[in-house]
Amino acid sequence: MPSVEGPSESIISGFTTKLKQRKFESSRDLAVSTVKLLEQTILETEWKNARELMDKIGGMGKRLLENAPSEAVIGNITRIILKMIRDEYASLHKGKHEESELQDSLQKILMDDQADFDYTADTPLLEEGVIDRIKEYMTELETSVTDISAQALEHIHANEIIMTMGSSKTVFAFLKNAAKDRVFQVIVAEGAPSYQGHKLAANLAKEKIQTTLIPDSAIFAMMARVNIVIIGTHSVMANGGLKAVIGTHSLALAAKHYSVPMIVCAPMFKLCPEFVFSMDQDGFNEFGSPEEILSGSEGQLTSRVKIYNPIFDYVPPSLVTLFISNMGGDHDGVTSGGHSPSYIYRLVSEVYHHLDVEL
Repeated sequence: MPSVEGPSESIISGFTTKLKQRKFESSRDLAVSTVKLLEQTILETEWKNARELMDKIGGMGKRLLENAPSEAVIGNITRIILKMIRDEYASLHKGKHEESELQDSLQKILMDDQADFDYTADTPLLEEGVIDRIKEYMTELETSVTDISAQALEHIHANEIIMTMGSSKTVFAFLKNAAKDRVFQVIVAEGAPSYQGHKLAANLAKEKIQTTLIPDSAIFAMMARVNIVIIGTHSVMANGGLKAVIGTHSLALAAKHYSVPMIVCAPMFKLCPEFVFSMDQDGFNEFGSPEEILSGSEGQLTSRVKIYNPIFDYVPPSLVTLFISNMGGDHDGVTSGGHSPSYIYRLVSEVYHHLDVEL
């Protein structure tokens, strides 16, 4: 077993500093970095059994989350690795056949399928097995955007008008892949006050995709012409709701009014086993600088008002038509990751162990 105390404080401090300063390029970049840090924790931390290892991993994930409570990806990755440890321990102590049946049975999941494990038995091959699982998962992370974009032609048809908002690398890859065989138009809402829509519109234009950039105030007026709304999201909550960039709720309401389907492109590491409570907005949301909304030069005015600049919106599941992820069934050789909001509960039970929902 390892004989040192895990990643150095300088490495952890560098990670948390980068986290607080929003230096990660994307959610996938954050997910990959979190996996690498937790893998380093497994390799370099002293532990004697699976229980001690899970405590170490859970403690590290909780510590990172304290520095950025709104970054649910960190908690999701931590839970995924905890489930890897549980599954590897189960396979080593029960046999792969029994463990496979264990995972496939929803009834057994609900009946606390691994309650008979105390995770304290000596398991010499545990570290090797968990590291192998992590390497497989890293490959899944690296190909998640490609797997989602490969499904574009199933949802985008010729001469459609598509609306999106802000800037999402997954949505960009999705539209770019569809443009290889389809001709369509894209309307991009700029997503004030961050105006990330400008970036996406420019990237789409470079790919020779007919693109129109509009202010957020024009969303409702333009929606009558739109065939489909395709967006990315920061997180997918356990009930199928979204934690998305500010303004997405208004976009979803406009789509609902005109009966326009709204598709959400979200890799599985964005799936959260948590719900949103109205009294817990501080834990759900994050606030940016008021300077983005009202300039500080308006001193006489700003001294008399309170300015809130929330970064995220909550979109209830009733406004979402379909989720497209990198996890789904195989039909005629084509992997389909389309899921309705009502199916998210089932996905949560497959991706996470119920004992790890609270870190």
